[in-house]
Amino acid sequence: MKKHRRIFARIIAAALMLSTLDGGETLAGNAPEPTQGQTVYVPVYSEVPYGNADRNGKPAKWLLSATLTIRNTDPFTPLTLRSIRYFDTDGNVIRDYPTGDKIGPLGTREIFVPHSDQSGGSGANFIVVWDAEKAINAPIIEAIHAYFFDSRGLVFVSPSQALHVEDR
Repeated sequence: MKKHRRIFARIIAAALMLSTLDGGETLAGNAPEPTQGQTVYVPVYSEVPYGNADRNGKPAKWLLSATLTIRNTDPFTPLTLRSIRYFDTDGNVIRDYPTGDKIGPLGTREIFVPHSDQSGGSGANFIVVWDAEKAINAPIIEAIHAYFFDSRGLVFVSPSQALHVEDR
């Protein structure tokens, strides 16, 4: 078993060294191009099925809380939130959140969806629209999911994806 750990450690070390050979880049990679705004899709898991199916073929579900976090990564310029909408598994709007406020340089805005809110389902999502007065570093937008009960716990993050949206 120790031999396998040493081999695994060497593979990881080699991968880390190779990641720095391409022009001095680190694992974080190159910074994306600055942008003046985006429409961003963020997957949300209000519930996660687990275990075996019951007599009706349905698995048990853990209900999860979710926190949408929008982090302005630009150290100099604020961004403005234009729209934050929460959708259910079928793509129906569940709620619109207040927008128009600015997130200052290196600031964060969070929206919490409690685990008691089952309206989203397993395929829920947020659509976030933001802009800035000039091109800035794009914010980090993600959802953090959590479930804690007694000695059990589950925490994971779902990253966002910028969308190409044209007026239709």
